[in-house]
Amino acid sequence: MIFKQVLTIAGSDSGGGAGIQADIKTFQERRTFGMSVITAITAQNTLGVKAVHKIPIDIICKQCTAIAEDFQVSAVKTGMLADAEIIREVARNIRLYDFPNLVIDPVMIAKGGTALLENEAIRVLKEELLPLGTIITPNIPEAEEILGEKITTKAEIEQAAKKICDLGIKAVVIKGGHSEMSEAADFYYDGKTTKWLTSERFDTLHTHGTGCTFSACIAAELAKGNSLLNSVIVAKEFITSAIKYPLGIGHGHGPTNHFAYRMEEGK
Repeated sequence: MIFKQVLTIAGSDSGGGAGIQADIKTFQERRTFGMSVITAITAQNTLGVKAVHKIPIDIICKQCTAIAEDFQVSAVKTGMLADAEIIREVARNIRLYDFPNLVIDPVMIAKGGTALLENEAIRVLKEELLPLGTIITPNIPEAEEILGEKITTKAEIEQAAKKICDLGIKAVVIKGGHSEMSEAADFYYDGKTTKWLTSERFDTLHTHGTGCTFSACIAAELAKGNSLLNSVIVAKEFITSAIKYPLGIGHGHGPTNHFAYRMEEGK
């Protein structure tokens, strides 16, 4: 059996709960082989981000080349890209090597509130990366940054998803974790299909890396040939289990439980 190979292009989280580390754990849990292009190294833990070191552009380029010349990439997800120059280089390599099934997690703000994507990079993300994407997975604050408008109601979430799709990407799922709805409700839109995905909302601080994990799961499912909507549905189930059964690690926003879905479903 040849396992599908999935690439994450993102930052490293020294605390292991988000970023490259969360992505690789998720790829493994979904029975795919994970690879990485590291764009930044962060010094962080469950209490917050202490420092960020951007990887030089030529090293990012060489990582992409090394992956492309030896592996068959079936899907890619992007996470923390840090600045406009890095976004341009990542977009250039995605075009150059024709990497398929691009899942964009527009990482902008860490769980503790630290800005991870510089403001001037948002325009470049919209103009150069989004048109290459299969799906983008913003939370509500990230969707607000992309569109430059406030989003509060369900109707505004639906309209925002359509506006983001109009920027050139095939589909969007706006995550509702930051909303005031009683359930954890995410909205999916692909130009034709609209769907609200709901689950129980859990009162917990252990949600570090939820966005990374959710988008990584979508990428893994797309790599295995799942449809876009079904990939999002599996990812919703996966992250719900990961939040429902916390590990209790750290003294702040603890990591999610990446093996909970396998345990809960007997997979």
